[in-house]
Amino acid sequence: MSASRLSIYNDALLMAGERPLSSLTESVETRRMLDQVWNNGGVNLCLEEAQWEFAMRTIRIDYDPGIEPDFGYRHAFDKPTDWIITSAFCSDEYFKVPILRYVDETGYWYCDYDTVYVRYVSNDANYGNDLSIWPRTFAEFVSAHFASKIILKLTNDQARLALFINPQNELHSIRGRALLKAKSKCAMSGPTQMPATGSWINARARGSNRWDGGNTSGNLTG
Repeated sequence: MSASRLSIYNDALLMAGERPLSSLTESVETRRMLDQVWNNGGVNLCLEEAQWEFAMRTIRIDYDPGIEPDFGYRHAFDKPTDWIITSAFCSDEYFKVPILRYVDETGYWYCDYDTVYVRYVSNDANYGNDLSIWPRTFAEFVSAHFASKIILKLTNDQARLALFINPQNELHSIRGRALLKAKSKCAMSGPTQMPATGSWINARARGSNRWDGGNTSGNLTG
């Protein structure tokens, strides 16, 4: 069964020890609190936590000729409005050649290439914000995150909050364990990652101490 906004809310309330909602229009304080978390970017924050395969988008971008940097890299590239975090920034469509020299600044990427290929976590309605494609473990993590945001206001109990969030050891928290479980499931579902052939030798030859490996997989998904 796919996730829904109501199921996310009700799972969060169950974790917090509260009664579930009958609908998203029910006039109760718990629903208004969860609405606030949702409207303040609660899902985006969860999408920022990992390289979620279900939310991954791959695009080709040509530089913006209307922007001429005063110095440094020659070209600017508009960052997509649905961008959350970058997974790969490459010069080729197969993502074998990562671009190591670039800058990420205020809505743009800057580098010396004319065209770049970017793989990133997207919050587009067909990617990260399509709840119907969320793995169950990710939905559970989102619910745990929502519960962690409202539990203190519900209970006024720091000990209850500590059950959900433990900065010293995430594995000792409900949110942390849910995140770890979701990440593990995502890693199992993703493609095998392999370094580019000879990358270590090539890096040594250039006198660099940076490993220049790349992902040998990657189809354009638009």
